[in-house]
Amino acid sequence: MPSAEYDLGYMEAAVELLEKYLLSKQIYWKMIASAPPGNPPFPSLTIGGLLLARTRTRARQLDPKQTQQFTQLDGEIDRVRSKWRTAWENKVQDEYRSRLNLWRDFLEEFRQDPEDNADRYSYEIGRRVMLHLLEGDTRGMSNAEQQMLAGMDSILSGLLVPGEFIWDEELAAGFSQDEFPYLYGTLKR
Repeated sequence: MPSAEYDLGYMEAAVELLEKYLLSKQIYWKMIASAPPGNPPFPSLTIGGLLLARTRTRARQLDPKQTQQFTQLDGEIDRVRSKWRTAWENKVQDEYRSRLNLWRDFLEEFRQDPEDNADRYSYEIGRRVMLHLLEGDTRGMSNAEQQMLAGMDSILSGLLVPGEFIWDEELAAGFSQDEFPYLYGTLKR
């Protein structure tokens, strides 16, 4: 799981590109900023990725310098979102559809071959978390999207073996079991 330094670096790089990104037609915008040494490269800039990094950072115990940096970045994200509200919502809608399809694909791959795909769950579940975070910024899902997600959640519920929080324990405070039950367990093999 990424560190606070990594998520703050991603947020900082994202804020610099956010207006251009919102006004582009791309859902996934390549980040050219370097991740902290010893970490994997930053993923593409997306609203879901930004919301996930922000939520993880809020969940952590930050030192005073990190808290100040986070407060500044969080405010800038909100400023850009307010200024470009329609562009933000349009980007969220496009990303939501894309992430929904990627999440569906993983569940299908898992159902076809549980042994080869079970170890991907802690990574892939990030897509479901992003869908949850993106829902707060959508103008509303279509009936087809609502039914598709409800069906996938039903499948997931049948596959999930309840258990411990699967990401770093320090993040659990930001992802309650009531709101994110799929982060508390593993998939049946």
